[in-house]
Formats: sequence, C-alpha cells, structure tokens
Amino acid sequence: MTTTVYAIFDGRVFKPEERLDLTPNQRYLIRVEQAQKSRKKQKNHVLQRILTRATDLGIPDLAEQHDHYLYGTEKR
Repeated sequence: MTTTVYAIFDGRVFKPEERLDLTPNQRYLIRVEQAQKSRKKQKNHVLQRILTRATDLGIPDLAEQHDHYLYGTEKR
C-alpha cells in the first residue's frame, strides 16, 4: 500500500494534515521530500486537456471520412 500525504514537522514528530487509516504501533517507511510552498494545481498541457474531452463516437472510419460526418459530403 502506498499513500501520499502532507505532514508538518514540529521539530520532533511529523503531524499529517489529514486523518490516516493506519494501524497504531506499526512500523512504516516514510519518504521525506520538502513540498513546494504553493500546492496549486498545475495547468494541464494542452494535449492533456484535449485528451480529457476525447470521446469514442463508435465510428470506425471517422478519421478517413471526417468531411462526410462534418459537412455531409459523399463518402470517398
């Protein structure tokens, strides 16, 4: 099981910013990285935004016959 959480180090112990469902008195491996000051969501690359909007229309020849489906021209 891998879980990523943000925690505050008070000089002695790490205090998670959210509640964790962990077994008390169990040994865990903790990887420590300093977080950036701002945790704002990074802007998605334009191709990632397009991918989130992509929809399978179920038309197998859409790429080859896009003029037919867009403009109503005869299929080639």
